[in-house]
Amino acid sequence: MPGIHRPHIHALFTLPLAIGILAAAALPAGAAASPSHHTAKSLTCRGAGVDPTARVRHRAEILINAPLRTVWKLQTDVERWPSWQTPVTTVERLDHGPLRQGSAFRWTMPLPANPTPATSLEITSTVEQLRQHSCIRWTGPATGEGLHIDGVHVWNFTQTPGGVRVSTEETHTGPQVDADVPTATAMLRQGLEAWLGDLKATAEARIHHRPN
Repeated sequence: MPGIHRPHIHALFTLPLAIGILAAAALPAGAAASPSHHTAKSLTCRGAGVDPTARVRHRAEILINAPLRTVWKLQTDVERWPSWQTPVTTVERLDHGPLRQGSAFRWTMPLPANPTPATSLEITSTVEQLRQHSCIRWTGPATGEGLHIDGVHVWNFTQTPGGVRVSTEETHTGPQVDADVPTATAMLRQGLEAWLGDLKATAEARIHHRPN
């Protein structure tokens, strides 16, 4: 694209705001079903959803055979994300207590040399809406050397007879992602599905190894 060097764009998309791309290889085959955002109604939390004007967006979901309280605790105990999500190197809560509306946290991921010099991607997320054991919506920028993405991320948790259906939808805006929407969307899809795969594997392992 005019004025954009594709190697720089490719390095950016190696780790989008939706984490988990480095763990994509570990995603169980067929674990995450990804309804098209063109046919599925956008997810919301307390009436608020993703950015309706964003060109980069993806929605995915997975069924987790674990109690809702287990899945919810894993997802909302953000300071422990590095223990089960390989791409997350640090997480710092910017407030105290249970995750709630207004909570904020800063987290980082490595951005490997590919082929540009390695750097670190820093995301500052603010919880805008939350309903206990039901949904979360956070927003915030992701920045790195010469990079900027604004993201909106919605999560829904639904109890079903087979477990917990976790649905997630995210949008990205910014000059780098808008310069190559197909590549940005593909990488966002990989990140979301890897995140869901990690969440499923960790929640189900905890139940399997729980003492009788």
